Amino acid sequence: MDSSNLTSLPEEGSEETHNSHNLPSAFSSAPTRPPIQTSSQKYAPSDWSGYFDQEDDIQIPDSDDVFHVYMAGTEGPVIFCLHGGGYSGLSFALAASKIKEKARIVAMDLRGHGKTSTQNDVDLSIERLCSDVFSVLKTMYGDAPPAIVLVGHSMGGAVAVHVAAKKSLPSLAGLVVVDVVEGTAMASLIHMQKILSNRMQHFSTPEKAIEWSIKSGSLRNIDSACVSIPSTLKYDDSKKCYTHRARLEETEQFWKGWYELFFLLIQSRSFIYPDILCYFKNH
Repeated sequence: MDSSNLTSLPEEGSEETHNSHNLPSAFSSAPTRPPIQTSSQKYAPSDWSGYFDQEDDIQIPDSDDVFHVYMAGTEGPVIFCLHGGGYSGLSFALAASKIKEKARIVAMDLRGHGKTSTQNDVDLSIERLCSDVFSVLKTMYGDAPPAIVLVGHSMGGAVAVHVAAKKSLPSLAGLVVVDVVEGTAMASLIHMQKILSNRMQHFSTPEKAIEWSIKSGSLRNIDSACVSIPSTLKYDDSKKCYTHRARLEETEQFWKGWYELFFLLIQSRSFIYPDILCYFKNH
């Protein structure tokens, strides 16, 4: 064999050997493991100001009723949002952060919910809820409201449809109904008291309530839960814990009215001025 063709090994201590020791290891490029979050960190409440531009209290003239609203955006039509039973206007926080780039958004705490204060928090009749919406719009915008797109989730969807059906909002530009499934809405009402009684009633901290909302499947998005769930709670001094703000179990007499005429109105569509309807089912 011709030894002239063999490459000689570098001597130990040579510069070449020293450089070979500096070659990156396969393990040196492994990503840094993020720090483990505790439950209190993972489910920590977040502030509304991260999503909306401002909040306000709308005092209804000649009344002791004060409705809390969250607002964002400076121009374009007003996307007026009505939340579901037991929730609050902050249910729309994540959507607000996107909508405000192209339109205005107002999310209202309905009667008996969130930071809204009324003379009768358990009157959730469809007539009263519709009247509340008209009163808030009138107080905010007077006799010349901008173009309004009503967006309602669950119970709020029923309210939005009934508001549109009254044909008392000439600037109505659209209607969006979210998560009101035909047929099952009415059928599920007979189980509602059981659902309400079986849910966790007391929480030592808002973080525990947020954690429960995610683990129970009530909400799926942690960011949404962290910003919205605290507004659905109230502190009970006698029990030294947090409980649900909305007293839904006391409003059973009104449940059927939310949906009784809902689907007939949806199917007719004759009540919508521009005939614009978005109807979403949450699968």
